Amino acid sequence: MARTARHTILSAIAPFGDAKDDLRIVIETPRGSRTKYSYDPDCDCMQLSTVLPEGMVFPYDFGFIPSTLGDDGDPVDVLVLMDAAVVPGCVVRGRLIGAIEAEQKEGGKWTRNDRLIAVATHAQTYNNAKRLSALRPHLVEEIKQFFESYNKLRNRKFKARAEAGPQKAQALMKAGLKKFRTAQRKK
Repeated sequence: MARTARHTILSAIAPFGDAKDDLRIVIETPRGSRTKYSYDPDCDCMQLSTVLPEGMVFPYDFGFIPSTLGDDGDPVDVLVLMDAAVVPGCVVRGRLIGAIEAEQKEGGKWTRNDRLIAVATHAQTYNNAKRLSALRPHLVEEIKQFFESYNKLRNRKFKARAEAGPQKAQALMKAGLKKFRTAQRKK
């Protein structure tokens, strides 16, 4: 798709707004949804990726940080804590409070596939959370279990290796920014 001065694909928009901590996050799949969407930069659209079994839904809005690349070749994943779901393709502003460092196995190969966790700027319930330890007990464990179950249903394995604080989440995001810039220069 050709880019013009007026149109930049969602996966390549600036990852920060006006303020230093004003992180932009593109939502692919809304909280409470059984349908998993994935952004396709080739057509600049959301595509249906899979449908979860009845009774299983995404616990929070799930998306990516634009202008980043993870080890899996996709933009860096982020789960956004806020009070209500938003539509796929919505850009939400937030701040990182931590990460679940993880690996995912598809086929015979393990690939790093971390899940950053952010709080939306507009969140009320999670407004005071600055790190994972500020969340209610067991929430991070429930999120890990969701991703293990979700991947198992897709014939993949997901292993959470560690929980990380906001500084490590920032470092993972910055590594993704660097990977994206390197990939852009090679084009």
